[in-house]
Amino acid sequence: MNTTIMIVEDEEDILDLMEYTLSKEGYDVITCIDTSNVKNMLDEENISLILMDRNLPGVEGSRYIASLRTEGYNQPVIYVSAKDSSDEIVEGFERGGDDYITKPFNLNELKARVKAMIKRTQKVQEMMKYRDIIYSTSNKTFNIDGEDIKLTHLEHDLLLEFMKNQNILLSRDILLERVWKDSVNKQLKTVNVAIKRLKESIDPRGDKNYIQAVRGEGYIFC
Repeated sequence: MNTTIMIVEDEEDILDLMEYTLSKEGYDVITCIDTSNVKNMLDEENISLILMDRNLPGVEGSRYIASLRTEGYNQPVIYVSAKDSSDEIVEGFERGGDDYITKPFNLNELKARVKAMIKRTQKVQEMMKYRDIIYSTSNKTFNIDGEDIKLTHLEHDLLLEFMKNQNILLSRDILLERVWKDSVNKQLKTVNVAIKRLKESIDPRGDKNYIQAVRGEGYIFC
């Protein structure tokens, strides 16, 4: 399966150049001239990397990424921006960026940065680890303290969603949207019951506190 990259850039000549360059490198490329359709694409497509301009119509790109992070979207982001002062670059990293390329940019540098980011994040995706929990994407199994854990399909999907969003507050609505998706059994109390059962499966003695409830808000995996 090809790697898919999303480019968000309102200058169409730059957008076309980046799309052409990365397509020639073998990537599937999705382009957006603003942020109006970004969330839909992230929900519908398997996006491996976002290339994000910061000067966009109606929104500052790094602020938009910061808002995505609070909603649990964790795709790696490289800013490609004319904002090139030290303070602005630091600001970009503080707002959820993983790398930063300043305009005007060299196409070979763009390709190298993209390749390095994809390689780094794909390695992480092959095996996810948090505290003493290890998830293998190849056989879709969780291992805790050296022992494989038997989970239902729902518990698997729920724990994986938490693993992807470590230390991020996830509301019950977000969990329903991402884990239950089109299920007919989409009720807030369903989340509470499922998390209680998941806790019993991964922390039967209740001494590890992987999943913490935030009253009136949701849950944090920490």
